[in-house]
Amino acid sequence: MRIDQIWSYPVKSMEGATVSSAKLSMLGIVGDRRWAVRDLERGGIRGAKQLGGLMTLVARDAPDGTGHAEIDFPDGRTLSSVSPDIDAALSAHLAHPVRLEALRPADDLDHYRRGAPASDDVMVELRNIFGREESEPLPDFGVFPPEVMEFESPPGTYHDCWPLMVMSTSSLESMRSALPDSVIDVRRFRPSIVIDTVGASGHPEFAWAGRRARLGSATIAFESACPRCVMVTRAVADLPADRAILRHIVRDLDQNVGVYARVVEPGMIGEGDALSFLD
Repeated sequence: MRIDQIWSYPVKSMEGATVSSAKLSMLGIVGDRRWAVRDLERGGIRGAKQLGGLMTLVARDAPDGTGHAEIDFPDGRTLSSVSPDIDAALSAHLAHPVRLEALRPADDLDHYRRGAPASDDVMVELRNIFGREESEPLPDFGVFPPEVMEFESPPGTYHDCWPLMVMSTSSLESMRSALPDSVIDVRRFRPSIVIDTVGASGHPEFAWAGRRARLGSATIAFESACPRCVMVTRAVADLPADRAILRHIVRDLDQNVGVYARVVEPGMIGEGDALSFLD
């Protein structure tokens, strides 16, 4: 098994891009999710669980190496993350007041605290976030780091939970076979790393949970299968919204696609690097 794709997302919940190599720190892919939007009505850093229109925007690293991002809008405009017009443009696109903010240090806890919910009914809020119908179960919240109960993301990051989300090429092919009327595109699932599982069937990465592996010069530990939320149903750039994908995931895949992972030993990874299990 080898790395097929490495993805970097300069702005949380926007479409990112593949890179040929990346450095892994203890916080994941260096340079990943450096920016995110803050909800100016309800407070808190927000992603496409609440603001679905973020997924119709495309972000990439600015070519000057400053750490800024360039954001492409559907109308053809491109604005920098430090453009004086960026907050107004994002707010208009999302039809909701937001401000683009850079990643802050982990000890700035107020920056990461959760904002007010959109609904006073906790179950309505959770079902909206996870895209669950009334008859469908919510995920097992025990797989998430405990700090996400208080914070929108683990302080010091804009990740939802764990630093990495790993998928296999087999899982994508399996979903294409199961959902012939849907467009199964890797961009819907926002992986950090896609592993070529050389002809395996189904979702082999589910069995990796609890194991450690060498990847390039880094070591990663697989945590648990990744429960999926409403984001996999959203429109993504040229891809239409599609709720059938999540219905399949909840009904047939125990709510999961891909597997969460964390970095045990930092290092470099590149396309074609082998995945070798250590235990």
